Amino acid sequence: MILDIWDIAKFLLVTVSPISELRVGIPIGIHLGLFPWSAFLIAVIVNILIFFPIFFVLPLLYDKFLTRIPLFAKYLDSLRKRGKPKVDKYGFWALLFFVAVPLPITGVYTATILAWLLEMDWRRAFLPIAVGVVIAGVIVLLSYLGIVEVFSIFAKN
Repeated sequence: MILDIWDIAKFLLVTVSPISELRVGIPIGIHLGLFPWSAFLIAVIVNILIFFPIFFVLPLLYDKFLTRIPLFAKYLDSLRKRGKPKVDKYGFWALLFFVAVPLPITGVYTATILAWLLEMDWRRAFLPIAVGVVIAGVIVLLSYLGIVEVFSIFAKN
């Protein structure tokens, strides 16, 4: 089945949405007619690529707007000082598991913002977030295919 441009646009829009990300993107892509592994690969790649604009635009927003709010700057400094020992010790694994669990608000957007807030180097933050996206994608894909299979078994009876 060949998707039209609107189906592709819907799929990509859902996949890049901060709330749904690939947790909804993969099932939508399959429902619209993409092969399961195609929906998985596209959703995973698109979600991983979201990291870069978020991580590198946040400092610009912070410098332009948020530094004008003294209370925010003070809170951010305090947060970074308190979080530094934990980031140094658990940063990689914490980000990986945070993204890998396919629940709302535990995706690339939140993890990238968290990594930036805690002043992680982008090279140190990217790998666990990317691996977490792949794990979450596998969980979503297998869960969706399993649920579809269960419903198809009951539909046959």
